[in-house]
Amino acid sequence: MSSAPEQPETPVDPAKRANRRTLYFGLAVLAGLVLGAVLGFVAKQTGAEWLDTTLSTIGNIFTSLLQFTVIPLVFTAIVVGVNSLRGLGGPRTAARLGGKTLLWFGITSLIAVLIGIAVGLIGGVGKGLTIEPSAANVEKIASRTPGDWLTVLNGLVPENIVNAFAQGEVLQVVFVAVLIGVATYALGDKAAPFVAVNRAVFDIIQKVLGWIIKLAPIGVLGLIGHAFATYGNTFVSRLLSLIAAVYIAAALVLFVVYPVLLRFVGKVSPLTFFAKSWTALQFAFVSRSSGATLPLSRQTAVNLGVEPGYAGFAVPLGTTTKMDGCAALYPAIATIFIANLFGISLSFWQYAGIVLVAVFGSFATAGTTGWFSMLTLTLSTIGLPPEAVATGLAIVIGIDPILDMIRTATNVGGQIVVPVLVSRSEGLLDDKVLHTPSAPPLLDGPVEAETPRAEKEPVPA
Repeated sequence: MSSAPEQPETPVDPAKRANRRTLYFGLAVLAGLVLGAVLGFVAKQTGAEWLDTTLSTIGNIFTSLLQFTVIPLVFTAIVVGVNSLRGLGGPRTAARLGGKTLLWFGITSLIAVLIGIAVGLIGGVGKGLTIEPSAANVEKIASRTPGDWLTVLNGLVPENIVNAFAQGEVLQVVFVAVLIGVATYALGDKAAPFVAVNRAVFDIIQKVLGWIIKLAPIGVLGLIGHAFATYGNTFVSRLLSLIAAVYIAAALVLFVVYPVLLRFVGKVSPLTFFAKSWTALQFAFVSRSSGATLPLSRQTAVNLGVEPGYAGFAVPLGTTTKMDGCAALYPAIATIFIANLFGISLSFWQYAGIVLVAVFGSFATAGTTGWFSMLTLTLSTIGLPPEAVATGLAIVIGIDPILDMIRTATNVGGQIVVPVLVSRSEGLLDDKVLHTPSAPPLLDGPVEAETPRAEKEPVPA
């Protein structure tokens, strides 16, 4: 009796496996959001301080895990990224790419701040509200350094390079990283061992972050739960105009402006962009940290066809200077909100000051605290009364966790979009990679190496 021949196993499509993992991860994060909100609401209604404390502890641990990786990640990413530009055509090409990147940073910031002003004026944010700041929030404001141009310039260059890293001064670390990156680029082979060490550290930090990111469903449960337990429904309803305005403006930038630029400038389908960037945008939303999202943002840019060397330069640079959410649209809306709260009518020149700060001041924001420096810088530039500034800041800092989610997602969207636009203009965008399904960054397999595509197997036209 003859047996039927064994049927060969059907290989699993990597794209389908990647899509399943993305789906499962997204559902897990959504479940964390819902469960966290329910637990936070229960803690608020029952006065269960132990539950609020537990949720807060979970959120704080997750945030701390993310934050401790930011400084080494930003430094090594910029050093390696600057040196990776070597394979793109020499110093002139590298300088041209850097110039175009900064130009697009400014253009998109201008668009974002104008949208923020329009939404703030049309929505009348802050009108009719009579909220007094709590003593705790006033103390928070008093303990924080306001943003002004002298503070930014004085804080740019560290007096001690060790202190810059030890104290987590992200802007100073960026300055040092760019300086060292350019120096190692100029030294060439002499600095190759140092660059190799930075590349190894960069890969190690990305691996560690990949493990941390998988804890996002648990982390967001704690973060969202604590927010609901602290603020409850009253907080949401009384400040609905500000929350709605920020989310509407951010949605216009993220889902209208960026897709239009991608379609008509980058010649990239918005559907392809969002399909490949959704994991990064989702994680940015729940983590509220552009720095923590950096590995996902960079790999997403690579998956969209951006040269890995250029992505390793532009995305880390954008993480600290490209903040359309925190540094452009939000300061505009929050300034209008505070002015309306105190019955102050802003002049044309004050609105011009808001635009000026958004376009040029955004280059001086840093890490996850850039919104505060940018908002105080904006308020001080247009000359609002000190009591209005202090009270307004005390109010908005109380609801910052809710606002920061969409702001950070918008930041990250812009940090991915600009490298795509610049790459297309330079003829560096790899359309074969762009249209190839790819695994979610850091959720399935290692990230793309830093090797320039020019050194890989040539892609047929």
